[in-house]
Amino acid sequence: MGSRMANNLIKAGYNVLVHDVNLDAMQKYSDNGIATKKSPFEVAEECDVVITMLPSSTHVMDVYTGPKGFLSDGKFLRPQLFIDSSTIDPQTSRTVSTAISSCKLKEDRGGSGTPAMLDAPVSGGVLSAETGSLTFMVGGSEQAYMSSKPLLLSMGKNIIYCGGSGNGAAAKICNNLALAVSMLGVSEALALGQALGISAHTLTKIFNSSSARCWSSDTYNPVPGVMDEVPASRNYEGGFAAKLMAKDLGLAAVSSKEFGVSSPLTFLAERIFTELCNEGHGTKDFSCVFRHYFSGKDEL
Repeated sequence: MGSRMANNLIKAGYNVLVHDVNLDAMQKYSDNGIATKKSPFEVAEECDVVITMLPSSTHVMDVYTGPKGFLSDGKFLRPQLFIDSSTIDPQTSRTVSTAISSCKLKEDRGGSGTPAMLDAPVSGGVLSAETGSLTFMVGGSEQAYMSSKPLLLSMGKNIIYCGGSGNGAAAKICNNLALAVSMLGVSEALALGQALGISAHTLTKIFNSSSARCWSSDTYNPVPGVMDEVPASRNYEGGFAAKLMAKDLGLAAVSSKEFGVSSPLTFLAERIFTELCNEGHGTKDFSCVFRHYFSGKDEL
């Protein structure tokens, strides 16, 4: 996701510096004349705006507050704005935001003199990241949100302000919960339909012209061969890994318990995707739940 987002910033004419723990990824940028840095701290030393896309809350805390993190030089920062597009728990977003807002800018460039952070997770998957059509769910100050829009519109087409710090992260958790449940529902219905003698192509046409229509049926169908250019038609490679969906459902489950919300489908979906990962399918796209949980066959 992050590499596709960075590529769109480069296409839009922004001067981009890159850091990643994956040295091969760094080399690809270096080979194309894009500057790379050895640590998050080195990135923050030279950038006015920093954008992060990381797998988990632990990674976010390390990149921002760890020994070589953005904040490792004390209370003075060069970047005016940090944008974290990771899918993490809202409390971690708020903790990091508070740490950033307690710092001062090394150079006052006519603003408040205080750096700001936005939690801005995305929806749309790798395909939308490549085409610059992501949806951003943004939490933080409205002033920082307004200043970030030109950057975000270089990577996405829908930029939605969700309110204060952590609200973007909260929106993403809820979005991925709904996505997981809809994918399970579509997969179960398609598997049942085929067992009853209806082809996946035919049933998908019915779904997409009736009340069952959803993103999991009309854009990201989980049955191999029904749609081109989706993970299901390339052995579930690429896309959004099942282990990341399991992680996001875990965040939703924790939040549900914390706030006392009745969420039976959250816990069922978390169990199913965790089981999928335990069986060795965690690196496959999450739509592989159709094959490995419902159908048990490579093609139907």
